[in-house]
Amino acid sequence: MSHIQALARKWRPKDFSQLTGQEHIVKALSNALQQNRLHHAYLLTGTRGVGKTTIARILAKSLNCETGITATPCGICTICTQIDNGNFIDLVELDAASNTQVDNMRELLESAVYAPTSGRFKIYLIDEVHMLSKSAFNAMLKTLEEPPAHVKFVLATTDPQKIPITVLSRCLQFNLKQIPQQQIAEHLKYILTQENIPYAYPALQLIARAAQGSMRDGLSLLDQAIAYSEGNIAEENVRDMLGITHQDYLIDLLNALAQNDGVKILSIADEIEARCLSFDFVLQDLASLLHRIALMQTIPDVLNPDDVEHKVIASLAKSFSAEDIQLFYQIALHGRSDLSLAPDEYAGFTMTMMRMLAFTSDDFVQEKNHPVSTTVKNGARKSEVPIHNSSPKHIEKKLEHESAANSDPAFVDWDWANLVSRLNLSGMSKMLVQHSEAKFSLPEKIEIYVPEIHKHLLEKKYQDKLQAALNHFFNKPITLNFCIGTLTGITPLTAQQIEAKEKQARSITNIEKDPVVQQLIENFDAKLIISSIKPIENKGDS
Repeated sequence: MSHIQALARKWRPKDFSQLTGQEHIVKALSNALQQNRLHHAYLLTGTRGVGKTTIARILAKSLNCETGITATPCGICTICTQIDNGNFIDLVELDAASNTQVDNMRELLESAVYAPTSGRFKIYLIDEVHMLSKSAFNAMLKTLEEPPAHVKFVLATTDPQKIPITVLSRCLQFNLKQIPQQQIAEHLKYILTQENIPYAYPALQLIARAAQGSMRDGLSLLDQAIAYSEGNIAEENVRDMLGITHQDYLIDLLNALAQNDGVKILSIADEIEARCLSFDFVLQDLASLLHRIALMQTIPDVLNPDDVEHKVIASLAKSFSAEDIQLFYQIALHGRSDLSLAPDEYAGFTMTMMRMLAFTSDDFVQEKNHPVSTTVKNGARKSEVPIHNSSPKHIEKKLEHESAANSDPAFVDWDWANLVSRLNLSGMSKMLVQHSEAKFSLPEKIEIYVPEIHKHLLEKKYQDKLQAALNHFFNKPITLNFCIGTLTGITPLTAQQIEAKEKQARSITNIEKDPVVQQLIENFDAKLIISSIKPIENKGDS
């Protein structure tokens, strides 16, 4: 039985002209090779499967091809074919993920002083270079500072931020971008045409979307689809293979959300689970649908009116306010990232949908948004949205005079962030106070400033909820005035973020100073994973 080669290997580009989606890299490297302006170290960065190793091997051929240094290696000489086959002796490939220690790097660099055996240059390709230890980087640095003329380094990484700046500064860096879905789909179409395999183009679009910018992932999924579909790649088969939901599920979810029907949402979740569909893909597709609804609400002309889902999207756009769609979108994104932390995917998905209900169940009023017009007052623009407790000026002055004797001088000493944390607010009214600042004055008067970017939060229903919460908290009527503008830029949300960063910084410092940790780093060349350090919340923390 003949061996069937994986498509990702069979269709790996052999020269720059065959690369897809990295035209900016091809142009830069081709010009450098044509002008013989060569650097001793190249750093290729980008997510998985976008062509880092492929470009490195093409560059190795360009530098060593028997026809000379060229941007178009012949592909047929002994050196080109050896590089394609992975047995060129002067191309040394090292996987830093499994060779992190300094001894591996020293052994590799010791061979760098010797001239190449058969090529023009000795090429060192180090993949996932960010995984090297600090000692290994220091060993590499000496060679990067004074490299032999016959040595070229090609470093590849998915995480350039972990590479020491001393190494980065000695490399010519190229950032590979994720490949657009349309380009992946078109490339898959070309390959299937060459392979004489029948397909439905919508199925290729689904595969391209699932590949998330990685051509290698796209080709691997295509291999899987060929096997799953028994050689005829149909949309329905690919949906089943990938566990992708039909659009009907998403529309039903949003309709249930509009009707505040939690039971229906759970019923749909049960159906999705019964079909063994991926909740991760459901949230991804839901976010995509919400994005199109937001476009329909704001710039509808960009959507294709001939799209089969155009009428449905237009209908959903009328069922929700723009603020609701923005909130749902954020919740869907966060819910998707939290799936791995949930007890199981079903719980994570249903919790995400319940969160949408919790934030909007009280605020779902099918009405047009109140327009906000503004006039300038004291450097901030005064909101003319109807405001609870707003009064004509002569009445307001009378109320101030009558209540002055009953005013609490301590009222003006309130800290807005502290007060906000004590109010029982949720949904959009909570977002309103989180993104605002306040100025307190007597008698019991608060001016609330909302930045221009968040002025959409100044709807009457959100103001009314804040008014009621403040009246209840102080057990007396509070006069509110709303302005569009800023005071200091320190909103309750900003204050929380600053406090969280300070706690995180203290936690990192404490861990780094810990004698046991320091001993582990020194004795075992260990690395401290900063992202894994989380501050412990004490009961006394505010």
